[in-house]
Formats: sequence, C-alpha cells, structure tokens
Amino acid sequence: MKKILFIIGSLRKESFNKQLAKEAEQLLLGRATVEYLDYSDVPLMNQDIEFPAPEAVTRVRERVAEADALWIFSPEYNYSYPGHLKNLIDWLSRPLVAGDRQTPLAINGKKVTLSGAGGASATAKCREKLTELFTLPFLRVDIMPGPQTGIQLNKEAWTEGRMILSDTQKEELRGQADAFLAYIG
Repeated sequence: MKKILFIIGSLRKESFNKQLAKEAEQLLLGRATVEYLDYSDVPLMNQDIEFPAPEAVTRVRERVAEADALWIFSPEYNYSYPGHLKNLIDWLSRPLVAGDRQTPLAINGKKVTLSGAGGASATAKCREKLTELFTLPFLRVDIMPGPQTGIQLNKEAWTEGRMILSDTQKEELRGQADAFLAYIG
C-alpha cells in the first residue's frame, strides 16, 4: 500500500484545511496509508544553522523521503501560500550535505497534489503559486496536473469554525483522491 504524507498549510489545530485533509483521509481508507507531517517546530531557514541540520529539519526530511507521495492542503494567505509552508519547502530544497549539490534532496521525485479551503477564490492563487514553486527544475517534484480541489468556505464555516462540504465538493475531493492514487501508481 502506498504511503501518502499529508502536509497541512495551517498550523491552527482545527484549521479548515486539516478538516479537509480528514475528509480526504476517509476517502483513502484501505487504499493508502496516510500520515500527517508535523513541522510546527521547524526553525526559519537560516544558513548559519543549516549544517548540521536541526533535529526538527532532519525529522521532516526523513518523513518526506519515506513517503511515496505528498498531499498538501493549504489556505491562501494574501493571494499566496503561508510563510511557514514556504519555509518547510525551503528546508526540503536544501542540500543534505554541505557543498553537495549532487545527492538527491528529500523532496526529489515526490508525487504531489494540492487542495485548499479558504475564501472567495477557493485557494486558487495559493495552489497556482505552489504549482509554480514545485515546477522549479532543481526540486524535481512530480506535481499532478489535475484535478485539484479548491473549497470556498461558506459563512457558517467562518462563524462556527467547522467546515461542511456540499455533495459537489465531496465528489470533487473523491475525484482528486482517485486520480492521485492512479497517478502514484
């Protein structure tokens, strides 16, 4: 069974994107192993502390390297991705050994799909910018071209703190889960 590592772009305990990931996890039951990446303790990227890598960085690199695929669920912050998610990707894009640009990075070759729950744009700009980031040649990430799921949260979600998906949104997420499993192979 394939191992899919879920990365949540929000650090809030009960974030809408974590709720969306839980929905996706249910759709993958019995078809893939799902784990969640905790990267809340990863320090800001800083070359002064890059080697040896901080323990938290080593841990997340190992978790990413062990996974067959990554599914990122992210909100949109100011028409882009959250800074802490970018920081994680920055650490994953750095050499594992000082001065060694030949050894594969932890993220190289990973199959990735994107989803997000947010405001009126349904995280379209965030997903667009993440796609652009992941297509950088040195990252060598295999991003699934589609489908992606973007959820526009309703008023009740913002006032009550819980996301309720419509049948159409559930079908979109199911379609993405099925497509991603096929993409992973």
